[in-house]
Amino acid sequence: MSIRSDYVWMDGELVPYDKAHVHVLSHTLHYGLGVFEGIRSYAQDDGSGGVFRLDEHIERLFDSARMCMIDLDYSESEVREACIQTLQANKLVEGYIRPLVFLGHGAMGLGARANKVHLIIAVWPWGAYLGDEGMNVGIRAATSSFTRHSVNANLQRAKVTGHYVNSILARYEANDNGYDEAIMLDHNGFVAEGTGENLFVIKGRKIKTPSITNILGGITRQTSIEILNSLGYDVIETQFGRDALYVADEVFMTGTAAEITPIREIDRRQIGDPGEISLLVQRTYLDGVRGRVDWMLPMITKYSV
Repeated sequence: MSIRSDYVWMDGELVPYDKAHVHVLSHTLHYGLGVFEGIRSYAQDDGSGGVFRLDEHIERLFDSARMCMIDLDYSESEVREACIQTLQANKLVEGYIRPLVFLGHGAMGLGARANKVHLIIAVWPWGAYLGDEGMNVGIRAATSSFTRHSVNANLQRAKVTGHYVNSILARYEANDNGYDEAIMLDHNGFVAEGTGENLFVIKGRKIKTPSITNILGGITRQTSIEILNSLGYDVIETQFGRDALYVADEVFMTGTAAEITPIREIDRRQIGDPGEISLLVQRTYLDGVRGRVDWMLPMITKYSV
């Protein structure tokens, strides 16, 4: 799937896609200090576009920058408007939105702090991150040999570009071993998350998800908790080992890219076909982001193309 578009928003203006360039000596390219977000817009039934939980994503972008001591020259409202402007310029009522904050060229070295801070926003059409088949019948996952960063090793609540080297290596390993995705444990051996997704485990009516201590607190994770609560289920946020995955009735992953993706197999142990609760959360979520669930309507920022 191509990520090409007509325009990229770059430092306050829309630039033709093929002219959205950065210098090869950009600091973030060499050292990985930058922050980003992944946001989705969905076509609404009235023909408009609707960005899901835009405010929360932009707030997290600014929180990530603050944690990394990166000062932005824009307000949150200006970045929100820029996301909408970029979608409209590319005539997309449905698509993926990628704001990225990075340090440009100038000084080099770990102590360099005065390089210009850049902000870009790109958009492109994007379907099911883990594939349409995975959405429908579930994916196969494997526990990774790579451990998720410990709490004090990095800023776990920040969505930092360099953090994802850990995820990439785990994803490569899983894919090379014939699996769709990896499940990562923390340094104590507790279940953490996928390479870019949060996890939910269901046993009977008991639903658990790892607590936000060693993971990125996903916005789709929070939405899923709210959906489950609306359906009459309580969600326990706690630590647990991978043995809880093996005996689960259902397991599903959540993420802006992954949406709600069931897991049918973990470490060659069958979890079963996508379960009733997983599919109910998935249906509610996919209806909600398209404006068909009344209580989720305030989470959508609508715009016209």
